[in-house]
Amino acid sequence: MPEWVYNGFSIFVVVYSTLVISSYIAFAILAFFEHRKHYTYHDDDYTIGELKKSPYTPGVSIVAPAYNEEKTVITNVKSLLSLDYPDFEVVIVNDGSKDKTLELLIENFDLVKVPYAYVEKIKTKPFKGLYKTKSDNPSFKRLTVVDKVNGGTKADASNAGVNVVSNKFFICTDVDCVLDKNALYRMIWPTMASTRRVIAVSATMRMSNGCIVEEGKMVETHPPHDMIPLFQDLEYTRSFLIGKTALSRINAMQNVSGGFGMFDREVVIKAGGYDGDSFAEDMDMVARMIRYMCDSGEEYRVVQIPETCCWTEGPPNFRVLNRQRMRWGRGLFQFFTVHRDMVWNRNYRQYGMLTLPYILIFELTAPVIEFMGYIMVISLLVQWAINWNTIWVAFLGLYIFAQLLTALIISYDVWVGTSFKKRTDYLWFVLASLLEPFYYHPINVFFSLRGYVKQILGTQMVWGNMTRKGVQSAPKQTAPGLAGSTDAASAAASVASVKSAVAETEKKADA
Repeated sequence: MPEWVYNGFSIFVVVYSTLVISSYIAFAILAFFEHRKHYTYHDDDYTIGELKKSPYTPGVSIVAPAYNEEKTVITNVKSLLSLDYPDFEVVIVNDGSKDKTLELLIENFDLVKVPYAYVEKIKTKPFKGLYKTKSDNPSFKRLTVVDKVNGGTKADASNAGVNVVSNKFFICTDVDCVLDKNALYRMIWPTMASTRRVIAVSATMRMSNGCIVEEGKMVETHPPHDMIPLFQDLEYTRSFLIGKTALSRINAMQNVSGGFGMFDREVVIKAGGYDGDSFAEDMDMVARMIRYMCDSGEEYRVVQIPETCCWTEGPPNFRVLNRQRMRWGRGLFQFFTVHRDMVWNRNYRQYGMLTLPYILIFELTAPVIEFMGYIMVISLLVQWAINWNTIWVAFLGLYIFAQLLTALIISYDVWVGTSFKKRTDYLWFVLASLLEPFYYHPINVFFSLRGYVKQILGTQMVWGNMTRKGVQSAPKQTAPGLAGSTDAASAAASVASVKSAVAETEKKADA
């Protein structure tokens, strides 16, 4: 290649890298002020106490799509029903499961099919029936099971749940996620504390790999010890505690995670619900909600809270990580094709003028630029023309900055109270940060580019298996005199079923 190509690309990389570092510094500063505000003015115990006794605490619905979840569905639904909140319902959407998911739900929760006037406010695959309990158990009465024809994606199942829920706010999650017992209190509080209409709330999510769960409840939190979920846990923490918190500060949030997020049902319906054809349905949903609010001339807020409210299992191997990142890359590319008119559009306020341009320049194009950089370095190595002094100084500077950023993430995590119980657990984050530039990041660049290529070529997306190992269960201690009780045996069987979930059945709606 001509020398001017190398020189031009070098200058471009210097400018681009400077802008990236500057943006991270700006995000870190904005996140600091947001965390300080939350730490100063928010008392978790006081908030929960007030919401418990207030007659005006809004009801919340939980929508959890389920596809072939027979191994863990009973334990996980019991976990959702055991949440601490005065007024909530759980809507499980059986998305045409081919296993015994529906049969197990009917058997364990004493469900019967009931007549229901299903109003399809959002178009979905055909509705087959709705089930409610005939049991006197008060917690079972919170449960509703929707049975429908499989829609192929989580979006279609989520829309069916939105059609059924009865509350103003709903949380969309996965049936295999583990929620904090106070999650609903923390999610609803911003809607009551804000002077502007809060249309969506996001909370910090973490990896459940390495954690100890007993009967669907989080007992002990630990970082994953397997490298791939450990890298993703670090990535999630960085995104939630710095990136999303900073954008929340200026009301410019880019998305609310599809794994766990709360939404205003009315706005979701008016915005058209989840797009069943989108590979980034969570980001697409927020974009269309913001589009609706801005086109209607209404004030709104999308809020990020720092507390960890949900744990989900990360990809256990490269095959699953490849599928996940290809889908994310494809979804990001698709997103800008659909919503390109919002970029640099002042009608969409901070979202159109700041958030979307940033994502376009520093997220969508980043894998392409990095891949070109790898080609340039390899080309210079072949020609023995590389300037080692320059490249080592540049790499060392970026590497040290990444480690400082990790130290900042850890300090924020401890500050906001979402830390691990053992401070030594953070050494795993340090290890992941040291290895990430050499191991995890280049692989994700390659996976993302594969997603871009598949989207450009129009290759049909196949929703494959999300193989999960299952979370670790706490040892079961039987109280004296209860060794032979039916409840103890049932609980032990539930724990055993979680342990045995080594290869979960196909999840077309995997988050």
